[in-house]
Amino acid sequence: MDPQPPSGRTARRGHLVRTAAEPAHVAQPYDLAASPFRADRDRISGSAFFARLGGVTQVVSPSGSGLLLHNRLTHSLKVAQVARAVGESLSDDPESRAAVTRLGGCDLDVVESAGLAHDLGHPPFGHLGERVLDRIARERFGLVDGFEGNAQTFRIVSSIDVRGGGGDGLDLTAAVRAALLKYPWTRLAAPDPRSLPLPPRGASEPEDAPGTGAAKFSAYITELDDMLDCRAPFAAALAGWQQTVEASVMDTADDIAYAIHDLEDFHRVGILQHATVSTELTEWLGRAAELARFDDAELRSRSEAPGYSLESLRRRLHVKDSWIAADDAFVGAVKKVQSDLVTKLLEQPFDRSKQAERAVAAFSGTWTRRLVRGVRVELDPTTRSGHVVLDREQWHEVQILKFVHRRFVLQRPDLALHQRGQDRLLSKLVQALDEWLIDRSESARLPHRLRDLFEHAAVELDAVRRDDPISLLPRSERSSAEAPDREQLERMARGRAVIDFVASLTDEQAAALLESLSGRTTQLWSDTFVL
Repeated sequence: MDPQPPSGRTARRGHLVRTAAEPAHVAQPYDLAASPFRADRDRISGSAFFARLGGVTQVVSPSGSGLLLHNRLTHSLKVAQVARAVGESLSDDPESRAAVTRLGGCDLDVVESAGLAHDLGHPPFGHLGERVLDRIARERFGLVDGFEGNAQTFRIVSSIDVRGGGGDGLDLTAAVRAALLKYPWTRLAAPDPRSLPLPPRGASEPEDAPGTGAAKFSAYITELDDMLDCRAPFAAALAGWQQTVEASVMDTADDIAYAIHDLEDFHRVGILQHATVSTELTEWLGRAAELARFDDAELRSRSEAPGYSLESLRRRLHVKDSWIAADDAFVGAVKKVQSDLVTKLLEQPFDRSKQAERAVAAFSGTWTRRLVRGVRVELDPTTRSGHVVLDREQWHEVQILKFVHRRFVLQRPDLALHQRGQDRLLSKLVQALDEWLIDRSESARLPHRLRDLFEHAAVELDAVRRDDPISLLPRSERSSAEAPDREQLERMARGRAVIDFVASLTDEQAAALLESLSGRTTQLWSDTFVL
């Protein structure tokens, strides 16, 4: 007989709520749904942090194009849709259903809620904004946690969002909070998965910032107790560093949506060109044996030549993911993407005609179904994978789709030019808000939300300082065993408050607020931004 899911799956912070089988009248105040997991979904979709995602770009802004492109809101809706489809697929298969039950269960409302909430912490300008705020948080404010979008998401639902009634955060069930933890560790503190012989994805230090801790993580030190709390019901079923099944479903759904829908967008705006993508794939297929004989240095030196970058990808997959990487599957994936993406979609430029829209819809629908059907459950996965994984064939196809996106979109000089401007915008905005927060003469006229965030951060950091002061210091300074002084603590609190504030803006709000703070606008009231 299979063990039952953890009994504390519906635990909320500080108390337990009823299970879905109990009478509806036990529902919490302000909740419309009877099921606790559906109530979680409603709380997330009703959050102001969720609504703002409609103004946060996925990769590029649709402004001026006249085209409907994905933003973080539409992306989140699609991730939720795919996550639910994956959950249904697992529940329909008896063998997968039994495995999922042993691992803690997979509720469809939980995976949908996690899909809706997974990007709540994304700042203005997407991943570029994430890198900028991380750098500023560490270098300007001395925050060892820096900034990370996944950790910011968990901070929002656990600490800084507000729902009706008292308390901080959305008071979500343990299952939904745990399902948001793609990387269930903090940047520097325990649990530390880097001690494993083969660390999980994201646990290693970033190549461009050695010594700063895990490249990806899902909780700041201030939310460590919350992370451990929501993970506790799964302790008997899962390794301490492993995602819950529902988190793994959400993570897989995010991969599927990202691999497909961004390519749709760049086909629509004419960035993905048939000739360049086709040449890269065709050259590699025709010269695979020859390219395999080149050393890595030669591949790097000729990375702009067709086929060389794809060969570099093949080698990286063998190094990082030898548990699944296989040359025959790689060749098959390149051929499949060449056939479906290049020949069937990109061969005809997007002209907004009915035929062009149908081609995009057919590509998206066919590939989404294909990838969802390729999902399976592993009871004993490698540390590089969650319990929910794509079959080998589909896994390689996702890698090729992501490669096309990275090689022909993210590496474009015109996008880099745009992003350098966004980098400066965010840097200047953080500086201006920090200077405002420092100005004691203006304390009475600070934006109320910024003042609330500062007071909240000061209390949190002071509590960490009392309980574990060394965790607030970089590794290089921990041997001195001296806790941060009051001045350092205030600087950290200012930094966390300003970063929280900026991360909660839309792209347009960030630009409008900097215009006002820089004195470049004479407009007092604006529907773009109201403090």
